[in-house]
Amino acid sequence: MRLGLNVGYWGAGPPPAAADAVAAADALEWDSIWTAEAYGSDALSPLAWWGATTTNVHLGTAIMQMSARTPTAAAMAAMTMDHLSGGRFRLGIGASGPQVVEGWYGQPYPRPLERTREYVDVIRQVLAREAPVEIDGRHYQLPHDGGAGLGKALKPTIHPLRTDLPIYLAAEGPKNVALAAEICDGWLPLFFGPKADDFYRTALSAGFETSGRHSFETFDIAATVPVVPHDDIEVAADFVRPMLALYIGGMGAKGANFHFDVFARQGWEAECHAIQDLYLGGHKGDAIAAVPTEMVEDVALVGPAPKIADELHGRWSETCVTTLVVSGDADLVRLVDGIVRS
Repeated sequence: MRLGLNVGYWGAGPPPAAADAVAAADALEWDSIWTAEAYGSDALSPLAWWGATTTNVHLGTAIMQMSARTPTAAAMAAMTMDHLSGGRFRLGIGASGPQVVEGWYGQPYPRPLERTREYVDVIRQVLAREAPVEIDGRHYQLPHDGGAGLGKALKPTIHPLRTDLPIYLAAEGPKNVALAAEICDGWLPLFFGPKADDFYRTALSAGFETSGRHSFETFDIAATVPVVPHDDIEVAADFVRPMLALYIGGMGAKGANFHFDVFARQGWEAECHAIQDLYLGGHKGDAIAAVPTEMVEDVALVGPAPKIADELHGRWSETCVTTLVVSGDADLVRLVDGIVRS
């Protein structure tokens, strides 16, 4: 299992320990570092800034939000980053959710799978640089259908360093996971757990069979997994509970929260309803307290280092995950590195 570091998106400002963690991951020759964006810091600027000091790790976005950029703009950024990093860039994209897409970016959210398919099609046309880019889709039209009526199909001025630059898709539902396997080169799961491995293998297999583009042997599954070492399991779990409560309870409306669905599929539906009701009712502290330790342990590695090692070398090693992506400081990077290498 390869190792990656997810620096994520910022809170109020830049995470102070990020540069040291990136340096540690690069020195240990980890596979990759990843950045993210929501509705604050963007994914590309920090990745370029911190990535400029590295020589070994691949540089990935987990994720660049599709609604933040047109597909040609995303392709331009990918080609630029790939040249500057010497072929180390990985383009991770995702549809996000309706609250962010429509509330922050002012774009329509419906039909996200169809929109993703068109988005990736345009990016691959840009990277191929075989002809002027054209698409007449429901969501994207190149040249634009309307306006001044003077649009012209264009090819990128630069020559891509790699026409097969890897594209990853963040996905949680079965249809979107299958789409990742069908049209992309990697999948970025959030809240993956060994309990759901068979469910995801089925979805991925459907995508592989549709396109024949990849198989489990050639497709990268880079799962961000919280790792919190502490002698007291409950204390360790307390570091993860707020994030789970936020995503289950507040990152989406009732009936339209994909993170809620992930945990409900793993057998936590009743608990998810309780967490969501508390969170949306303004009782965030109670929502956090309502997250069971066992739920945390389903998607995170928490507790004493020997326990983490046993779980990682045991049930986690048997899953379809190919790259374990963790978040934390340089000390955590070195600890996880030692566990994996042991």
